[in-house]
Amino acid sequence: MVGTRTVAERQRINYTTRTVEDSSLPEGTRKVKTRGVPGVRTLTYEITLTDGVQTAKKLIRSEITKAPVTQVVRVGTKQERECDPNYSGCVPVASDVDCAGGSGNGPAYVYGPVRVIGSDVYDLDRDGDGIGCDD
Repeated sequence: MVGTRTVAERQRINYTTRTVEDSSLPEGTRKVKTRGVPGVRTLTYEITLTDGVQTAKKLIRSEITKAPVTQVVRVGTKQERECDPNYSGCVPVASDVDCAGGSGNGPAYVYGPVRVIGSDVYDLDRDGDGIGCDD
């Protein structure tokens, strides 16, 4: 005896992950903005049975019954600046720091004025008044 019947199977659809750069997060930090959710695909088959034994299986429909939700991960790009404690404000720590717009060759620059509160390690206070980059 030969007969047919229809059966449905559910299949998981994995979600994808997308990363987006975020300048408000420190560099190297990762935070999930949208949590990923797997989807579901329903596969409908026509099964042929001969004397109660499956002899054929034919896919007749494949349908996404629940779409997956993409996971979105924010990746920090904000550069944390290290500031020299000898100055108020933020004078970067570098092999040499010069006043921006001056004749120095860097590699780092500071926009003044900045108050010298320790040793003037970068010689930014040329006139000795305790304020660097004030010309």
